Parts: sequence; C-alpha cells; structure tokens
Amino acid sequence: MKKVLVTGADGFIGSHLIEYLVKQGYSVRAFCFYNSFCSVGWLDTISDELKSKIDFCLGDIRDAQLVDEAMKGIDTVYHLAALITIPYSYKAASSYIDTNIKGTLNVLESAKANNVKRVLITSTSEVYGTAQYVPIDEKHPKNGQSPYAASKIGADALALSFYQSYGLPVTIVRPFNTFGPRQSIRGIIPTIITQLNNKCTEISLGNLKPTRDLLFIGDTVCAFEEISKSNSLLGEEVNIATNTEISMGDLAELIIEKINPKATIKLVEERLRPEKSEVYRLYGDITKLMANTNWKLTHTFEEALQKTIDWYSHPDNLKLFRSNDYQI
Repeated sequence: MKKVLVTGADGFIGSHLIEYLVKQGYSVRAFCFYNSFCSVGWLDTISDELKSKIDFCLGDIRDAQLVDEAMKGIDTVYHLAALITIPYSYKAASSYIDTNIKGTLNVLESAKANNVKRVLITSTSEVYGTAQYVPIDEKHPKNGQSPYAASKIGADALALSFYQSYGLPVTIVRPFNTFGPRQSIRGIIPTIITQLNNKCTEISLGNLKPTRDLLFIGDTVCAFEEISKSNSLLGEEVNIATNTEISMGDLAELIIEKINPKATIKLVEERLRPEKSEVYRLYGDITKLMANTNWKLTHTFEEALQKTIDWYSHPDNLKLFRSNDYQI
C-alpha cells in the first residue's frame, strides 16, 4: 500500500484531499498545525471511521526536524501547508517568507533525504498576476502582485531547482480558484452565501470586475491524485482549472438569484485590493493536465455551486467553522 503524507491536512483543500486519498485506499499521514486546542482543523469534523485510518502528525512546517519525522517511510508527499490570505500578506510579508518559502525548503530537503518517490508542491494561480493572454498556460510570465503571490513564486522556483539540482521528483501543482465546503468565509463564494443567509439585503463586496476560473474542491483533489501518477509531469508545472471564467459581479448575481433575488450589492472600499495589486483576470489552460493524466471534470459549475450553498446554509456547519489562515 502506497504511503502518502499531506501537509496542511487540517485546512480546506488538505482535509478534502485526506478524505479522498483514504477512500482511494492509500495509507495516509496527515501533518497538521500544532495548537493548544488539540484540534486537527477540518479533520475534526470527518467520520470516526475515516479518522481511524489516518496517521496524525502535529507540528509546524517551519520546523525542519518535525517535517523530517513526518516524512519517514513516505512514498508521495502532497505539500499544501501555507499562509494563504492575500490581505494579511500586505501586513505580514515576513511570515509568508518563513512559512511558504522556508516551509517548502524543509519539505524539499526532507523528501530528498528520505528518498521520497513523488513530491507535489501546491502553487496558486495568483503567481500569474493579471492575465497577459488567455487562457493562461504554464508558460505565462509570473507576476507577484502581492507578497503572498511573490512567496509562492519563490517556493515554486525553489522546488524546481531541487528537480534540476538533485533530480528530486517534483511537480508543481497549480490549482486555480478552488471553492466548496470548508473554504474560508473570506472567499468570495462563502462571503456572498453567508451574508445572504444572514438575511442581509445589501451584500458588501469589493471589486466586481475581476474574473476567476472557479474549480470545485472535488475536482481539485481528484486532479492531485492523477498528477501524482504521471511520470511525464516530473519537473513540470501543471494547472488545474476549468478553462472558463466568470466575473465577480456575475457570480454575485447568480448566487443572489438562488438565495434572495431581492438583495442588492454594495461596494465596500475596505474589501478592495491596492490598485496595482488587483488581479483582474484568471482563466486557466488545462491542455497539459488533460494530455498527461486521465483527469476530467466531474461537476458542472451549477451542481458545485448548489452543493456549496447547501453546505454553508446548514447552521451546524457554520458552528464548526474555524478560521485558519495557515492552511490552503
């Protein structure tokens, strides 16, 4: 049985990936951020049956010794642990360097020392900045329009240098804007849903012009596994996307129509990024992913959006929600 390690396992994508890999029959180790609450984040909410099949390891991605302990006996590592919130990166850039770059270095060094067979480093579509052409393929120039994006560009470059320098079997996995149950309520879709469910008749939002390529969490985690099986993607960067785009204004109107058609949108200055930092267009090309794996989309946007609305509309789910910027 192949043994896999997921860092950032307690976060949004990480917890879904853990569940998916356990169900696929892998032996799974979950590296979760140590805290004084004895919490493993979103993995606290999964079934006891699934939880019993997980090897939990608590620590901090910035601690090389703990990362190395977690890497022992591992065949494949999925590295997702990161600081992700863009607004916070404007205030705490050094924290993003420590976690996103030095944390990635710890994973790379440990994977090399332990002869790990596959290393998947999670990137972000934010590394591209506003699209210079569409759809955005992996050759698109990188443009760090926020300290967060810059830290991920640095982490990606470092990972690829380990492939070039040491032959470490690295792949850069670059999901576009993933959404679904458990996403932070700072995300655009949860923000709109929760405001509407709180009976707001005026929805507070930021810039409505940017477009995003929105990817459902179920399709994202399936793509991670498919990429891990592809030897042709060693030393490569690969997008996970839908090859579509929607503006934030159209998205908001779509959700409003589903929940409360009488609601209106109010533009709030506090929700705006600095002018030169706003990424206006993200629209991903998935030619490389489709050519090198058996992955395909299994959810329509309509289906995925309704599943997400249903989850955030259940009061018990919001009670369980933990805001944890440490995870992807």
